[in-house]
Amino acid sequence: MEHSADEMMTVAAARELRDGEVCFVGIGLPSTAANLARGMHAPDVVLIYESGTIGSKPTRLPLSIGDGDLAETADSVVSVPEIFNYWLQGGRIDVGFLGAAQIDRFGNLNSTVIGSYDEPKVRLPGAGGAPEIAAHTRRVITIIRQSPRTFVPELDFKTSLGAPGQVVITDLGILRRTDGELVLEALHPGVTLEQAREATGWDLQVAGDLETTDPPTQEELALLRELEDA
Repeated sequence: MEHSADEMMTVAAARELRDGEVCFVGIGLPSTAANLARGMHAPDVVLIYESGTIGSKPTRLPLSIGDGDLAETADSVVSVPEIFNYWLQGGRIDVGFLGAAQIDRFGNLNSTVIGSYDEPKVRLPGAGGAPEIAAHTRRVITIIRQSPRTFVPELDFKTSLGAPGQVVITDLGILRRTDGELVLEALHPGVTLEQAREATGWDLQVAGDLETTDPPTQEELALLRELEDA
């Protein structure tokens, strides 16, 4: 079944989430991937959004953390301070699912500005809870499209620090943070190593046993497209 690079990226990210985990979810591609996982292999994953919803089971992809569907389908809704102080900083969240505008070789993320902070070319949504999520969850999954504009040798602004064991899912492949630096472990079907190197703003480290990602199944694609069309 034909699929796009973004669909492959989202499916690959969803596969990283394990059933029963407690997951702090960002809006956008992270939310899409998390809800795809919930509908496929991880029905008991607990999705937490920054607005204070715990155990949300959205009927469609939320437009923002304030989307009413998140609260209406949640097991519980608590205050934002409780989410961060009790749940996140208390070590009760397994996975942080993040996106970003830029990433460097150490997995550090920028979601604040493109250009200088004082006179930016683009003002991005900002840190939100990303720094705390990166610091306090047991695992971090980052979804980002891979190009020289996003995989940069130096961030324009360091919003969040890279995390031990961090996995980065792109439209070209899968990287993991090994010995402090991201290492390419798998390429998506049809992607060449040369493409991945050209899309990276530093000397990309490559695993000796570089693998090929399994393509999306018909079931994964069908559910993903249903979520996106809802």
